[in-house]
Amino acid sequence: MKKEQTQNTVSRRGMLKFLGGATAGAGAAMMGACQSNPSTPSSASAASGMSLDIGKANLPKAKGPRAVVVGGGWSGLTMAKYLKKYYDKFDVVLVEKNSTFFSCPMSNIWMTGADPQVDTDFMRHSYADAAKNNNYIFFNACAINADRKNKVLYTDQGSIDYDYLVVAPGIDYDYSRIGVTPEQEYILRKEYPAGFMPGSEHLSLKEKLEDFDGGTFLLTVPKGNYRCLPAPYERTCLIADYFKKNKIDGKVVLLDMNPDITIKKKGFHHAFDNLYKGIVQYVKSANIVAVDPIKKTVTTNTEGFEDVYKFDDAAIYPPVRAAKLIEIMGLAKEGSQHEADIDPFTYQAKGDEHVYVTGDARFMGYSKSGNTSNSEAHYVAKVVAAHAQGKPLPKWESPHTICYSAVKSSPLESIMVDAKYKYKGRKLAGFTDVTLKEQWSPQLGQANIAWAEGMFNDMFA
Repeated sequence: MKKEQTQNTVSRRGMLKFLGGATAGAGAAMMGACQSNPSTPSSASAASGMSLDIGKANLPKAKGPRAVVVGGGWSGLTMAKYLKKYYDKFDVVLVEKNSTFFSCPMSNIWMTGADPQVDTDFMRHSYADAAKNNNYIFFNACAINADRKNKVLYTDQGSIDYDYLVVAPGIDYDYSRIGVTPEQEYILRKEYPAGFMPGSEHLSLKEKLEDFDGGTFLLTVPKGNYRCLPAPYERTCLIADYFKKNKIDGKVVLLDMNPDITIKKKGFHHAFDNLYKGIVQYVKSANIVAVDPIKKTVTTNTEGFEDVYKFDDAAIYPPVRAAKLIEIMGLAKEGSQHEADIDPFTYQAKGDEHVYVTGDARFMGYSKSGNTSNSEAHYVAKVVAAHAQGKPLPKWESPHTICYSAVKSSPLESIMVDAKYKYKGRKLAGFTDVTLKEQWSPQLGQANIAWAEGMFNDMFA
């Protein structure tokens, strides 16, 4: 079926070129990204001082205390920039396995062509330029472990001595929590990717939509504190909008493992019931117990009642956990999501005042979202800079969650939430200073785009 073409259409060749190709720029040290899967010692040995027999990374000699940031997402990019701003004597190195940044926030709009302003150039950015603009080093490599006793980070391109280490590796998927075998996981990652790790997953989903001729497109919402709470509901709306716009005879089935929509509930229910009635089938409390990628079925078992949902195409979003690097480095708390054992106010690793963990690998129940990670990193950069200078640590600052969700195109219309967090003692006690706008409008749609532009400017300019 011929689909309406949008300005942000990109070829597989073009996308792979910028996802896999190297970028270059003055002031940025760059090497090849993860090209192998080296074996690593246990987390216990990482913490206790076991050494890996690899050479030093090819980096300039540090000109001051070296602060190494692992992970070039919204948290890591912000940390690298503001560590240098808050303490200019820091020699900052950002270690990131990808050679080019591609945004996860705004990707639903990009994939569905919901607004021509959100094209590929809007979504992708240069790590080399960010490093050049903010006077730090971009090291294109994969972090594989750390000897925290001797303050050494190991990467696939050599080891880096550090004075401070900030670990911001994001998430991994945990398919085992939806009854998936390793063999099935491999097929699901290849054929039905979740689309919540930036880059090739988003390209695959975009091509799925462009090739979809009709039938059932199935999406899932995981349990727990997953990355970007409203994004599966936004994706449901925009795929349904895409079907309407392109006159595709299809429906979107959304299996939600939670008791109800997790955030902006009124707005999303209103969109499902009014904009996409007959196209969206929303199933709450869908306890997924099996996924068969060969038969194209998802099985749920809720209170003893089993249901089987067939699909023609799908994006299976499993529960998430902190990136496995957190465990490998000996930083994980006990619990199903393996998040970092850190002080909730300083972000320092337990028993290690020179290691910090930020972003979606933290254990605190904040939203795993771009604005949250960006605002949090502003504060943690102040903490690390104060510690390095022997100054009193700054007063705790709440992360700031600002989250827009698009629900329709032509023109783009969005809903939004703006909130901060509060504690009772050392226990997170929920939200404060909440603004919730659940009636979609073109004004909020343009505010959505302006928000993203401001965030990209803060991280890269």
